[in-house]
Amino acid sequence: MNVEVYTLNAFAKEESGGNPAGVVLEDGLSLDAVEMQLIAKELGYSETAFMEKSMLANYKIRYFTPASEVDLCGHATIAAFGLMYSLGLAKEGTSYTIETKAGILDVDIGSGGLVYLSQALPQFLERISCEEIAPSLGMNAEELETGLPIQIVSTGLRDILIPILSRKLLNEVQPNFDAITAISKKYDVVGYHLFTLDTPDGAAAEYRNFAPLYDIPEESATGTSNGALLSYLYQQGQLSLREAEQVMFRQGYSMDCPSEIKAGLRLSESGEINQVRVGGAVAGIERRHIKI
Repeated sequence: MNVEVYTLNAFAKEESGGNPAGVVLEDGLSLDAVEMQLIAKELGYSETAFMEKSMLANYKIRYFTPASEVDLCGHATIAAFGLMYSLGLAKEGTSYTIETKAGILDVDIGSGGLVYLSQALPQFLERISCEEIAPSLGMNAEELETGLPIQIVSTGLRDILIPILSRKLLNEVQPNFDAITAISKKYDVVGYHLFTLDTPDGAAAEYRNFAPLYDIPEESATGTSNGALLSYLYQQGQLSLREAEQVMFRQGYSMDCPSEIKAGLRLSESGEINQVRVGGAVAGIERRHIKI
């Protein structure tokens, strides 16, 4: 059986930037999980999204890394709806619902086909010591003392958010992927999301993301992790009410894949988080066939 697969970059700042994803549109093939996993492994991207019919929402999406299925992937969702917009299957100014293993979520198509994904409300979970994390990054514990906590936060997927003092230190990190994998298993997280507030371009943060547990050594643009990061920065008092409504994050510069992620919170009058949204553009759409 030949399966039509689209590949494209989500959160692209330039044609060469963003994070590549695979997308298989719903076409009546009724692929099973084994077949989806084979396709994702063949593509080799960090995630591939499979669109299906849903009885609960406009679409159902399943997400596979080369190694296993995951509950949600932000950049693959952006890729899927950016693709559908380019094919005339999704319209600007329209909202859609998607059924995922992380729940029913909203997707909005903005001006020029910019895609926004609403995520689950944030959960602020365990805090982890600098002493435990530092060796896995080739750093001393003192280098991770920033005044902000290392904390697990989830807006659909659990990640360890790790503040870094400067862009220089961020780029000098030497990840020990075996150690990161072990800690990820211990805390049942997808991986590490390292960030610094030392940024150019008016960005709220620049970051790097490591998820070796899921065969993703480093990712050039992430969606769900940045919903978690934005919620964390607001909760930690690093962003005002107005600033949190719309921010821009930088990622992928350490990989020569410049990426730009837009994110925003919708807040109640009392300042509580009512919605988390992450969005971006797509580029580099190509079509191929995979035989399974």
